[in-house]
Amino acid sequence: MKKKTLAVLLALVMLLGLLAGCSGKADPTNPPANNPSADNDDGNKPDNPPAADPMADLIAAAKAEGELVVYGSCEEEYLSAACANFEKLYGIKTSYQRLSTGEVQAKIEEENGNPSADVWFGGTTDPYNVVAAEGLLEAYEAMNASHISKDVYKHKGNMWHGIYTGILGFMVNKDELARMGLDAPQDWADLTDSKYEGLIWLSNYNTAGTAKLVINTMIQKYGHDEGIQYLVDLDKNIEVYTKSGSGPSKNVGTGECVIGIGFLHDGITQILDNGYDNIELIIPSSGTSCEIGATAIFKGASHPNAAKLWIEYALSPDCVDLAQDHGSYQFLVIDNGNQPQAAKDFGLDPNNVMDYDFDDATENIGTYIEEVMNALGGGDDRFKTE
Repeated sequence: MKKKTLAVLLALVMLLGLLAGCSGKADPTNPPANNPSADNDDGNKPDNPPAADPMADLIAAAKAEGELVVYGSCEEEYLSAACANFEKLYGIKTSYQRLSTGEVQAKIEEENGNPSADVWFGGTTDPYNVVAAEGLLEAYEAMNASHISKDVYKHKGNMWHGIYTGILGFMVNKDELARMGLDAPQDWADLTDSKYEGLIWLSNYNTAGTAKLVINTMIQKYGHDEGIQYLVDLDKNIEVYTKSGSGPSKNVGTGECVIGIGFLHDGITQILDNGYDNIELIIPSSGTSCEIGATAIFKGASHPNAAKLWIEYALSPDCVDLAQDHGSYQFLVIDNGNQPQAAKDFGLDPNNVMDYDFDDATENIGTYIEEVMNALGGGDDRFKTE
């Protein structure tokens, strides 16, 4: 009888121990060895605490600032969508102003380290490189830069990061050329033919990054003196110099501009979004260059963490995939974005361009603009920026 009673008592003790173990309640005097919040036997914290999350920390710091101001040099529809989505994702009040790259450059140089905006978004990198060399951009090594597909799409010192690339070429109004009995120009040299006098539009060398790219392209293509002479010869046929690089493309479909020089993705916008199927896109037969559209932080930005978060956002599908849904058909330079099928359908290839010397463009564009304007006799009313 005693043996039976003892066996029952032992069974009860074992059952109570099992129930305590299954309850999930840890013994506070003997924490499990794999509990990351527990102290070691010597009273110190464990050697491997949970890893920090840099992106989460950045988001928290950006939200604490609560605001971001953007200068945008891409098309306004895309700029507006990108800013609205950033505000929606992070709850950070985001305002923007659309300016050409030349206008942003002039404004940032005038403000000289006390910028009225935090970041720059879109527009070709020649003006970016100028203000970077002047110490007016803030270096930032973006985490999402790991998705940039080529080294050339990023500033060597992390002053700017590329987001898209676009091909320089011609857009022509087929109906107007047919009415005049003229063939479409197929190469750069064709544009200087006197039969095209008064038919060509180009953007303003003083205000547009697109026009600055044209200067650098001609000098690199033909040589210094010959390149400047080419622009003088071309000037004889140019009717209008627009403030923005996309200006010529917006007037080809209506026939006001018969031949526009600019980025071919802007022509795609006019064809697909605005219904101008009378526009033909032409890639110069002897070769052309491409832009790198970028984003950057201004030195002295009032909201530095929100600015850094913007760069991470701009290098993500959350931002760049908005482009083709808002009239911008540039090729993307990050490997996890969705490339616009429309650009491929029109036969554009971002790899089929000349080897562009970005260093020469950065170091000399200011001098080149001055030389071109002097060669044109100081310019005329067509070059007014107001």
